[in-house]
Parts: sequence; structure tokens; C-alpha cells
Amino acid sequence: MAKLKSGSFTVSVEEEELLWTDRRRVLGMPISFTRYSLTASKLLVNTGLINLHEEEVRLYRIRDLRLSQSFAERLFGVGSICVESSDASVPHLDLIHVKNPRKVKDVLSQAVEESRRKNGIRATEIMNGPHTPFGDGHDGPDEPGEGGLFPDENQNGIDDRLEHEE
Repeated sequence: MAKLKSGSFTVSVEEEELLWTDRRRVLGMPISFTRYSLTASKLLVNTGLINLHEEEVRLYRIRDLRLSQSFAERLFGVGSICVESSDASVPHLDLIHVKNPRKVKDVLSQAVEESRRKNGIRATEIMNGPHTPFGDGHDGPDEPGEGGLFPDENQNGIDDRLEHEE
């Protein structure tokens, strides 16, 4: 049996191909110590020069993407992408001042959908809208028991139908 040296591994970790990489830009130039990377399964943000910090979000956990570009950002050809995820340690992540932000957002969105499909993750939303079984499209119920999953007219956390039955 071969002996392992301190700090060595018997398994090899396969590195994923990078789909996109960039740096946070200052006046359109990549002169910061924040680096962004996108692979087929995760989004990484590395910051720091001496003290390094890495944030990782699995793509199937990303719930929403937002793009914003101020006038100054448009002049320099950069923008910021806000990433909302269901990750407990990184629920909100900003990709600040990246080049070609619309294209980056599109690539990220496609990668998220592919990762969800690959991992068998389905995203569902429950809304009280006109075409859902839980409501008729307006904010509150007209009568007890109508318009919501848990009717609670006085907002006390108790189903008011139960109080009326006594």
C-alpha cells in the first residue's frame, strides 16, 4: 500500500471548462482584484490580492438575474448584473462593472437553465393571479374561504374559516 504525503490526495478533481471570465472594471479597464468566472455548474467570484476570498453559487440555485447600466457605465461599455439565489451563504451576488453585460446575462441565463435541466431541478412559482386555482386575480378574498390558500382576514395567522365554524 502506498503512503500518502501530508496534504496529498488519492482522487483527482476534474476542472470544468470556463464559459466566461472577466474582472471588475474601473473606468472600463480591468484593473481591480475582483475576478468573475462561469463554468457549466457554478458562478465564482474571487476577490483580494493578499487575503483571498471566494464566493461560489451553484447555477441551479440561481432564481433571478437583473441587469443595470447607469449612463456612465454605458459610456464605458460595462454594466452590473444582480444575481438572486436560493443559496444560504450567498443569497445575493453582484457582478459589478463587467464588459458586455447583456451578453453575459444571456450566457448566464442559458447556463442556469441547462444546469437545472441537467440536475433535474424544476422551478415553480405560486402566485395569486387570475389563472391560478388559488385566486381570482384580486388582492383579497370577498368571502371567507375564497381567493387564497390560507384565508386569514384579520392577519392573525389562523384560518378564519375555523373561527366561523364554532
